[in-house]
Amino acid sequence: MSPPRAALEQALDRGEREGGSVEFKERLSKDTHLSEGRRESLAAQLRHRVLSGDGEATYVLGVTDDGGIAGVAPEVFSETMDVLSLLAEEADCHIDEVQTWGVPEEDAESGGESTDAADAETPPDPRRGHVGTSATDADRGLVGLATVREGAILETDDEHIVVGTAGHVDHGKSTLVGTILTGQADDGEGGTRSYLDVQPHEVERGLSADLSYGVYGFDDDGPVRMDNPDRKTDRARIVEEADRLVSFVDTVGHEPWLRTTIRGLVGQKLDYGLLTVAADDGPTRTTREHLGVLLATDLPTIVAITKTDLVDEERLLEVEREIERLLRDADRTPLLVRRHGVESAIEEIDETVVPIVGTSAVTMEGVTVLDELFEHLPKTGGGAAADPFRMYVDRTYSVTGVGAVASGTITSGTVETGDELLLGPMPDGSFRDVEVRSIEMHYHRVDRARAGRIVGIALKGVEEREIDRGMALLPRDAAPEPTREFEAEVMVLNHPTRIDAGYEPVVHLETVSEAAAIYPEDGALLPGDTGRARLRFKFQPYLLREGQRFVFREGRSKGVGTVTDVSPDASPDVSPDETP
Repeated sequence: MSPPRAALEQALDRGEREGGSVEFKERLSKDTHLSEGRRESLAAQLRHRVLSGDGEATYVLGVTDDGGIAGVAPEVFSETMDVLSLLAEEADCHIDEVQTWGVPEEDAESGGESTDAADAETPPDPRRGHVGTSATDADRGLVGLATVREGAILETDDEHIVVGTAGHVDHGKSTLVGTILTGQADDGEGGTRSYLDVQPHEVERGLSADLSYGVYGFDDDGPVRMDNPDRKTDRARIVEEADRLVSFVDTVGHEPWLRTTIRGLVGQKLDYGLLTVAADDGPTRTTREHLGVLLATDLPTIVAITKTDLVDEERLLEVEREIERLLRDADRTPLLVRRHGVESAIEEIDETVVPIVGTSAVTMEGVTVLDELFEHLPKTGGGAAADPFRMYVDRTYSVTGVGAVASGTITSGTVETGDELLLGPMPDGSFRDVEVRSIEMHYHRVDRARAGRIVGIALKGVEEREIDRGMALLPRDAAPEPTREFEAEVMVLNHPTRIDAGYEPVVHLETVSEAAAIYPEDGALLPGDTGRARLRFKFQPYLLREGQRFVFREGRSKGVGTVTDVSPDASPDVSPDETP
């Protein structure tokens, strides 16, 4: 029997009794249960349940007063969760976790069992009704288990830096980060690399915004690391305990997946880049590709030479010289930390100065140096919290009983639970009215989040299938205008011949990855050229603003640009098959 099912049955067996911590509710509605007088009474009841459970109460939703499984429609369950969240807030508590199960019609009022992803291979017992989480079952009704804990939802106004990792495959990128997260030495076989693997069912069941694949932090005593990164509760503990957080956006090292790497480096509001170069292999073509993207977007970058335990001093010096030449060729100044010290690296690092650190996940060499850097480096990415809220959608999920979840990095402003927002543009250029149902960061529920945070936002008013990567969330009163064409200052980094009018690379801007035609102002652009150009998205409009940086790429041809003039399209509903 899986833990989630056992949790539901245990709550039903304990029952609803006076002085207990379990409460049965079939449904809660805003009109009835938030009316004058009723709200205060129910909040007091919730507070009593939490205190009876030594700071934790269990609300079983979709059941009758005697514990019979009734099930409620998904939209009713959503409203019930909204009301319960408001009651918890009034009682100075918060909802820590929600689990849901679908209820087939034949099981209503019968106390049927439930299952989740972990039970997918276990056939249903033919003697009893089978409760699953399929769409069909969910349409017939839901029963849920909400854990309510004492204390307001976590505030996250502390400094939080986001680091994007890059590097050639097998150069130890993920292994190094796994060692940083846990403080555990690698076994020489890349064992700590597994700490960065995000399982789809964790995201689905956990309502997670875990795009960063890892988080650790610092308090007054030093690093706060993970004990077991495979447990989502361990990541939530880091968020709760640390005074300063460091998130890692891990990217793909295989050359054929450079597009995915670009999305990870351009699509998030990163503060720093961490480029790994294996000491036994040295810089490769992929290394140069990744470094080019990092530097072209003006991201302050640290180069970590990994696997130093595999080479002698002579080879290490040779690799250092290769990296220094590579950086100088890109008009950057290398800074060897072992020669100049970590304090100099903290003071000097910027878009032009690149610290170089020797590391080994096996011997732990360089880990304390990186700790010191990440503890003291100032935040650089993300817009001001005082600016209007904006977030570009990077990934979407649908969580049973909660609905559509859009995740990404907040580029500016702040967002709170209950905020009314706009989502879009849709393919026809329109924007949809949505409401923030809840916000999570690294598996931890928060009531608000600000610029630079990687979050998952559960939305009311839209279905997950209607949300696409590249859409933006912004305030209801923003009056946004979709952009199909825009002007930019572009620089061609690499191209086999010349770029003529109508050339169609893929443009990576924020989380947008869309083919666009380029029309150079002077008719053509050669490798190394910088000039003005007009760009037109091939399929649909997006939300752009002046000053945004982007990367464009097609095959091994690539370049960078800055948006200089946004011209809203008068007819954004052009046929998707239209070619400019």
